[in-house]
Amino acid sequence: MNIGERLAAIAARIAAACAECDRDPGDVQLLAVSKTRSVEDIRSAYASGQRCFGENRVQELCAKAPQLEALDVTWHMIGSVQTNKLRDLLRVPHVALLHSLDRMRLADRLQVECAALGRSLSVLLQVNASREPAKHGVLPEAAAELMAAVVADRPAVDVQGLMAMGPREGDPARVFAQVAALGESLRQRFGRPLPVLSLGMTGDLEAAIAAGATLVRVGTGVFGPRA
Repeated sequence: MNIGERLAAIAARIAAACAECDRDPGDVQLLAVSKTRSVEDIRSAYASGQRCFGENRVQELCAKAPQLEALDVTWHMIGSVQTNKLRDLLRVPHVALLHSLDRMRLADRLQVECAALGRSLSVLLQVNASREPAKHGVLPEAAAELMAAVVADRPAVDVQGLMAMGPREGDPARVFAQVAALGESLRQRFGRPLPVLSLGMTGDLEAAIAAGATLVRVGTGVFGPRA
């Protein structure tokens, strides 16, 4: 299949998963994960209607974005970001969402850099719900403390919800349900809408949608296997 056909297949999977749990497919956004993919691949996805792309490394995003600046694409940074790369990230046009806020040092630096540029940035708290040592993310029991500190005096850091990955092995449904419940708990505690729940990838998007995901991050399902 080509990229357009893969996008159509993913859209069909999203629609079928939404039908299974009585959700509107329009409530689930597809983020095409373009990390390691060429600008030509992104252009192909764009030609098939995709507008929102996710990158994992600031350096790679900074290389690609200028080549696509004429297009109405929106960028998400889904990978862990070093504090010394934040200024570069914030200078990329059309960066809409950082998925990987997981520590106070990053929140502090993000506040400083945003304030210096006179802007804010929407972010998601990345939660390590599966508690795997190799994964980034705040542990679920520490998420409220991080959220409280950001909300208290870091106004340029706009928390929009949560992001998590499924477990490397086993059924992701339990992990996704825990993250969804955590999001609801934070919503009630802080009185904020927190509308974004970023869960699910190519292999587990159905379980993510059943748990309430509003955004699914799909790479190989859109662009095919990596070389």
